[in-house]
Amino acid sequence: MNETLDNENILAQRDPEGALKVAAKQFAQASFDAEVMNKENDGRTITSIVVTGMGGSALAALIAKVWLKNDIKVPFEVIRNYDLPAYVGQNTLVIASSYSGNTEETVSALEQAQARGSQIGVISDGGELTVIADGAKIAHVMLPGGLQPRMAVIYNLRALAALFENFGVVSNKSVEIADLSQWLGEQTAAWAPAIPTEHNYAKQLATQAVGKTPVFYGGALTAPAAYKWKISFNENAKNVAFWNEYPEFNHNEMLGWTSHPVEKPFAVFDLISPFEHPQILKRFEISDRLLSGMRPKATVVNLVGDSLIAQLLWASILADYVSIYVAVLNNVDPTPVVLIEKFKKEL
Repeated sequence: MNETLDNENILAQRDPEGALKVAAKQFAQASFDAEVMNKENDGRTITSIVVTGMGGSALAALIAKVWLKNDIKVPFEVIRNYDLPAYVGQNTLVIASSYSGNTEETVSALEQAQARGSQIGVISDGGELTVIADGAKIAHVMLPGGLQPRMAVIYNLRALAALFENFGVVSNKSVEIADLSQWLGEQTAAWAPAIPTEHNYAKQLATQAVGKTPVFYGGALTAPAAYKWKISFNENAKNVAFWNEYPEFNHNEMLGWTSHPVEKPFAVFDLISPFEHPQILKRFEISDRLLSGMRPKATVVNLVGDSLIAQLLWASILADYVSIYVAVLNNVDPTPVVLIEKFKKEL
């Protein structure tokens, strides 16, 4: 496997659209100037927040929810569906997020928010959402185009922070992301294709996962990272993958590992942050010990960074690198999502 991942010709052949080059530039997304157009804000009191989006477009909101849990003082929900909750009304801030701008679930939710007179923001790089935002003078952040949504998570997070600031939900959070750009660049350079496997953490993790079904576990704070890893493996590596979070794992899924066969074709990864509740960290340790011999021993990925947001962005970029290297080993093109596009047309 090392010979494959360290061979520039093979990497170029199996990554013809340059997914690795996109991953290498993700750190720069942290310094994206997310300009809010149509800064429509009538100063109304916001009593609840809903971000509606699907897949990678919802991921930034999941990250924001744990990152800003001590800053946002009102209920904050992420909706991945066609319909808004019944409580959404004039004092709800609804942010519709779709990278393409044409995700039908998100367009549906936006139209409902308009009908209910909600305060609205939009994040997209074009499409129907942009048409609606321009026509109704809705606050809107345009994302740089040309990427797969899963590879634009940091752009999306910058846009979300800018809209939150525009509507007075938080303040000075965009700068926290921007300040991480150089550091992320330095950290993620160590995972680049030119770095050989023996010194490349991303390639090492890829060799552990290839040929298996990976299962990613996070805690209350790292659950969005576990979800990101699942998405990246599904779409980049074209590999089935699953995720869950502690402490819920200990109340049901834990027992699922105890049945036969003992030799299970899985690779287990625990995404660990020292910022987690001490009891959650203890649960990771005890669970792996009690399940010894019943499932593959978990590979611990200790998230790096001096803050939770630094760790989550570090983990997000690492997820793309690892899954792209698995795609190379799987001999599949990491960029296109042909079946999803076909499904949308059929729908």
